[in-house]
Amino acid sequence: MTATYTFDVFSSLDGFGAAGGDWTGYWGKQGPELLDRRLALYEEDQRMVFGANTYRTFAQMLASSGEDAEVRDPWVTRMRNLPATVVSTTLEGPLDWPDADLASGDAVDVVARLKEESAVPLRSHGSLSMNRALMAAGLVDHVQVTLFPVITGSTGLDRIFQDAADFDLELIEHRTLDGHIQELLYRPTLHG
Repeated sequence: MTATYTFDVFSSLDGFGAAGGDWTGYWGKQGPELLDRRLALYEEDQRMVFGANTYRTFAQMLASSGEDAEVRDPWVTRMRNLPATVVSTTLEGPLDWPDADLASGDAVDVVARLKEESAVPLRSHGSLSMNRALMAAGLVDHVQVTLFPVITGSTGLDRIFQDAADFDLELIEHRTLDGHIQELLYRPTLHG
């Protein structure tokens, strides 16, 4: 049986994964429904998959924050305690993550192997360039976009689908959280 792989990403309406300027985490739009939903998603048994840049960002963010910091929301703490694979050709172990393996090599090869071997679903939060490559290789079963009600045209960082292939998306699930955040789950297929 092949494990499913979900590319999980936060986005502004204009397709950025983050923003500079005076925006705060979650663009300042999080509420209790979002945080409860995120925790429920991460309570399920699964293996996280990160690229090197996202791993470095998460590890640095968590290492520099106190136990009661906003970046340590319960779902983030749960995510950090899930088994993880970090795909990198540049990192060296040991990793500053409780249950993480370092997989050297091409992400497409590593994730194809993980999909065959894993007894639990695979999930990646962030890791944009890695997930664009995995989508192009047909290894992403679901794209889960949490869409925040903001446009970050002049301060947007990390354009999520920049230089990605073209995809058709089949909407599998959708929900509204806190009255204004959209969670959209799609099944992607290469267009054409």
